[in-house]
Amino acid sequence: MTDFDQDDIAAMRRENGGADLKRFMRDQLRAGVQRRDAPTAAALPPKPPGHRPGAWPSGTSPPEPRPSTHMPAAWGAALDDYRAVVMADDHTQLTSDQPCGCVTCQLTKEN
Repeated sequence: MTDFDQDDIAAMRRENGGADLKRFMRDQLRAGVQRRDAPTAAALPPKPPGHRPGAWPSGTSPPEPRPSTHMPAAWGAALDDYRAVVMADDHTQLTSDQPCGCVTCQLTKEN
């Protein structure tokens, strides 16, 4: 019984001191909860035999990080070259009393 109007509700309030209206409302809530909590029809496929969630397959491991082929001195030289290129840009703030806002100029002034 989902089609009801004001006259039906008024009649339920009059009968049994409103107990019919309370029962009707409880039945409506119960039906809504059952519809909401009903299990879904689509079932998940079964897991393969021996499946362990979150683990690498037996006998394997994650790949190791590749070692760097460059020496630390080469990294330092490349960083110095990069800083020289960045500092070659036109930084008009370096000649004035105002500090430049770029990160490279700030690092240069700190060192």
